[in-house]
Amino acid sequence: MKGKTMNKRLARLSVFAALLVAAVASVYAGGWTIITLNDFPDHAVAGKPFTLTFSIRQHGNNLLAGLKPAVRASTAGGLEVDAAAHPTANQGEYSATLRLVGPGEWTIRVDSRFNPEDKVRAYNSLVLPSLKVIRNDAPLPAYSSAERGSRLFVAKGCIGCHATGSEKDLSQKQFAADYLKKFLADPSIRKVDMPNLQLKQEEISALTAFINSSSKRKGI
Repeated sequence: MKGKTMNKRLARLSVFAALLVAAVASVYAGGWTIITLNDFPDHAVAGKPFTLTFSIRQHGNNLLAGLKPAVRASTAGGLEVDAAAHPTANQGEYSATLRLVGPGEWTIRVDSRFNPEDKVRAYNSLVLPSLKVIRNDAPLPAYSSAERGSRLFVAKGCIGCHATGSEKDLSQKQFAADYLKKFLADPSIRKVDMPNLQLKQEEISALTAFINSSSKRKGI
């Protein structure tokens, strides 16, 4: 009799464990987002405010409203600036204003604040390429088209699906430039699960130069 009771308890525990695993899997299956900046500046001026506007898409496609994203800028020397992001009039779009207090290299991290189960924020935040913050009278930083494309590859969220080593890795591929530009302007010309990011022509040119770069790209 005791053996039957124990077996029933074990069976109930097994069912509960299976349901728990399924629930957790369900959370993570729908728990990642892609963050896309409207514009990512080449530089900022120390002490002068600037605004970052970005969209958040679940699974890279579905725009998410009702979130409370956070933005943090920091330097290797320990400076930190935090800014809350607020929704704009557009679905799934948010903006945050930053005032970076000193010149140097700043790292900006945008957290969508989606899916609190993602404790390390590995799938719901975006670390942007280093932003040069200069004094008002300093010379402006210059980037080649491919260098600017590498920055956009991150800022536009491409890295979320096309990082090196991922299933959709682009780092070793070459495309006909004209075709790639048409595709980036309107991904619907192919049957792919990719939104139209409304890229500007100069952004398309820079991304094309970067994607078709023959050099080995590390960390992207």
